[in-house]
Amino acid sequence: MQVWDAIVIGAGQAGLSAAHHLKRRNVATLVLDANDAPGGAWQHRWDSLTMADVHGVADLPDAAAPGAGPEPANQVVPAYFAAYEAEQGLDVLRPVRVDRVVSVGELLEVRAGERRFLTRTLVNATGTWERPFVPHYPGIETFRGEQFHTVDYPGAEHLAGKRVLVVGGGASAVQFLGELAPVADTLWVTRREPVWRERFDGEDGFRAVQLVEERVLRGLPPQSVVSVTGLHLRPQERRAEELGAYRRQPMFATIEPDGVRWDDGRFEAVDVILWATGFRPAVSHLAPLRLRGIHGGIELARTPGAGQTPTAAARDPRVHLVGYGPSASTIGANRAGRAAARALVALLRSEEQAAG
Repeated sequence: MQVWDAIVIGAGQAGLSAAHHLKRRNVATLVLDANDAPGGAWQHRWDSLTMADVHGVADLPDAAAPGAGPEPANQVVPAYFAAYEAEQGLDVLRPVRVDRVVSVGELLEVRAGERRFLTRTLVNATGTWERPFVPHYPGIETFRGEQFHTVDYPGAEHLAGKRVLVVGGGASAVQFLGELAPVADTLWVTRREPVWRERFDGEDGFRAVQLVEERVLRGLPPQSVVSVTGLHLRPQERRAEELGAYRRQPMFATIEPDGVRWDDGRFEAVDVILWATGFRPAVSHLAPLRLRGIHGGIELARTPGAGQTPTAAARDPRVHLVGYGPSASTIGANRAGRAAARALVALLRSEEQAAG
């Protein structure tokens, strides 16, 4: 069985960036991707999400990203990723769904069904798309209407004319309301009062990343950065604002067959509940490595010479996580890919020197 210097799990922005930087440094690298085709999570996004709607796609290393426009993001970005894989000559094996990663002496064994892969180091770039989070509320199983999460949002055409309850305080909820309010009767609920900003600048982004970095360096689970960056409305969402779609209600207490009820007894009938409630990191396949700390998250560490972005698992420096915590953005994913590559090259060289 071939022993790779590095295996990258996931071929989204973070995985492709890491693979690029590893290849540039002559590290024998294999990328394993669970999807049937290139594109990462972008290929699964809803059809009405256009390149004008997305909150930015950063350039992959040495390849300009497509710009804003009316084209569907779930077609444009996958085509961009596919071209990048081909032009960079990256070894991507798909579809390979990784089940477990275990330590075998000095090596790591990546298991995918009956298939086995051996590697000296690992870059995990599995993102969050496959772990949608839906909070449990009493009575949720009794609701007779339709329920969707962001991952299976059916589009405004399907929901037109219905009363739609949008749950969640992030950018996706704002975007869904902007699309739905002109064609459906919407109601918005969040756990916290939204923080609105007229603009979002680099300083806000830096503060947000700092807060997430502090959490992962302490071994805490990553959190949403919306509380720091705030929310803002784009031109395409102003019509929904005029219709009152962004008058937020506090969270309900229970779900009933035909709607939701608050603690004070108030009831609202709804046809659809749209859970824009976010995601959790898809890292269960790393459980055998026991990377989680006492606080429930995977503690990351900065590696000397690899830059300020923490990517190394504190409990096993052979394993790096990109697109996790502070690097869970397209820009952050690129930086993390470079940092992980630098750290792994240094680790591999030190092992070679130790071996003689």
